[in-house]
Parts: sequence; structure tokens; C-alpha cells
Amino acid sequence: MDLDRRSFLGATALMSASPVLFAQAATERRFIFIIQRGAADGLNTVIPYAEPAYGSLRGALAVDAASALKLDGTFALHPSLVKLREFYGAGQASFFHAVASPYRDRSHFDGQNVLETGGSAPYQVKDGWMNRLVGLLPRSRKEAIAFSPAVPMALRGPVEVATYAPSALPQANEDLMQRVEQLYAKDAHLHALWSSALDARGMAGEMSGGEKRQDPAALGRMAAGFLARADGPRIAMMETSGWDTHSGQNARLASQLKGLDGLIAGLHEGLGAAWSQTVILVATEFGRTVAANGTGGTDHGTGAAAMLVGGAVQGGRVVADWPGLMPANLQDGRDLKPTLGLDMLVASACAETFQIEPERAARTLFPGSDLGKPLQGLLRA
Repeated sequence: MDLDRRSFLGATALMSASPVLFAQAATERRFIFIIQRGAADGLNTVIPYAEPAYGSLRGALAVDAASALKLDGTFALHPSLVKLREFYGAGQASFFHAVASPYRDRSHFDGQNVLETGGSAPYQVKDGWMNRLVGLLPRSRKEAIAFSPAVPMALRGPVEVATYAPSALPQANEDLMQRVEQLYAKDAHLHALWSSALDARGMAGEMSGGEKRQDPAALGRMAAGFLARADGPRIAMMETSGWDTHSGQNARLASQLKGLDGLIAGLHEGLGAAWSQTVILVATEFGRTVAANGTGGTDHGTGAAAMLVGGAVQGGRVVADWPGLMPANLQDGRDLKPTLGLDMLVASACAETFQIEPERAARTLFPGSDLGKPLQGLLRA
């Protein structure tokens, strides 16, 4: 089969998990960005099993087509992504291959900065595209809340972000809480911070009781508890790490992907009826080399895979202007060549989610970039 530069379904139409970060928007739609820190291997996530060069270049790292979860005649999911395959079958997940931000070097820190700020070069932009997205939306209640000790770059900026971090320590008793409130009552700044913390504590409620805090599914359910509320946040960011698989990749990636699958399954379970209004974007700073290295892993690459998942997604598609894996088709002779801009996918998904004029969304989220014609039909009407 000749797969070189072939366009697949809709191409022209269109773990170690923990911190969760939220922003409030006057809309029923929920938008969640899950970042895969460490450069996730897209080729073994959304597997081009019909590509002749895949098996020869990957060697022992190649996922057996017999065990992969088929999506169509060309692509399949890693066997760990059982729930994501179900969402795909239900028309609630789309996968995008050979995608990349404008960044073309191989530093995790620089690549993540470009991905999170929306700049075309590292440290060119000082705030995050998600913070700028919040600024485009109608204001109501809390503008943003970080379910984390620190706010990641994507949500930093002029919109104030409160924080909430689950703790393994016992809950403070009400007497102590009242004493602290009295202590802060006459200080305008501390009282405002304390009130914000109490609001977040109230939203969290009993969600964390008895669940393993590092279990991805439990974290997904906890995050969903915030997002499902009628008065809750509408924009979220979740961080996953551990995707840098230089060695022992097969076992490590299987575990990472199982965690991601569980995280999204937990969100689905916890959101309930709000799932129909939810859009989840999953992306990484860059991909990994096509060929395996000498330590049972892969090195930093370029082209990667991204996902849109949720009840609001017009799914059941693999979108890829596939460049092929033959040596002449590789980026720098080693990487999957990107044929779709991740910035374009982000801007188009955000514009459709919140009914923002596409050019305005692109101009705000990715200032100074010419993203071209926006993708359309990513979400259900």
C-alpha cells in the first residue's frame, strides 16, 4: 500500500498525572487541556500499522498489529487505550497525526514553553495561551483556579488564578478554620485569598475522600467534580509527566498510556451529563524519533500525535496528511515530518468550543503567527 502523503478521514475538513487547573467561563461547554510532558511517542500511540517502514524502523518497539486496537485500515491505538477506542467508536474521539508546534529543536523546557505560551520561539511570549483564552470569554465568578501548588505556563498571565491542591494531611477542624478566618478578617488581601481558598475547598467537597491521590481515574473524577457543577469552572488544564522514554519504552509507554486512558475515563465518569458539553485536547511538546535507539527506547523527535475527546467532539476520525516513514520523507532524516500545525488545532478547537470568531481566536492565542485557514467541523453543532 502506498501511504506517502495520503490524506485520511477529514484531513482537509478540518503517567504520572496530578495538577488540575481551572478557569470560569459563562458557557455550558467545558474545555480541558491535558499536556503530556516529556515528548510522548505518537507513533506507538496512534500506530501506523499499515505503513511498511514502521515495523522495520521500530524493530522490537513496534506494536504488533494483532494486539493493536484498530481505528481504520491504516491506524490503530496502543492496546492500553481501551476507553479511548470506545470513545472513538462512539464518535467522541478524533486523533490527529504528524502534528507539531512551530518549535523544531529538541529541548523539553523550550518546547513546552512554546507549546504553552503560543509563541513561535521559546520565551518570546510572557503569558500563556489559556490565560489569554479566558480573557476572551465573558467574566463570571472566579476567573481561574489552579488545582495545584503552582500554575503552569499555559495559564499564567493577567487573569488572576487561585489555587487548590489536595493534601494527604487530615482535614482541619472547624474551630481552627474559624480562628484563621478571624485572624484574616481585617486584612483585605489575606481575607480575599482565604475566601478564595474556602471556595475551592467547598467545590472539592468530599471528592478526595478515601481515593488514592495519584490514581489517574480518581484524579479525573476529582477534576470532573469541579467541572460538572453548574457554578463551576469551564476551562481546565491537567499535567501528565513521564513521557520521556529514552530506554525501556515498551513497558513505560504502556503504563503511561494506561494512566492517560484512566484519567479520561475518570473525567467521563465524573462529568455525567456534562460530558456531552466537554472537549478534551491532549498534546505533547514534540514527538520522538522514528527509529528505535540502542537502549530499547526512542529519542527526541518532531512530529507527534494529538487527540480531541469528549461528548461535544465530532469524532470517529483519524486526521492525517500522512508524510510516510521512508528515509526521504523524514524530518532531518530521523523524525516524523509534521504536516499539521498544533497551533492551528488548538485555535480551531477553542474557537468552536466557545463560539469565538476563528481569526480572533488565532490572533489572540498565537500572536504574530499566520495559522492559515482554520480547521472546521471538529465539534458537534
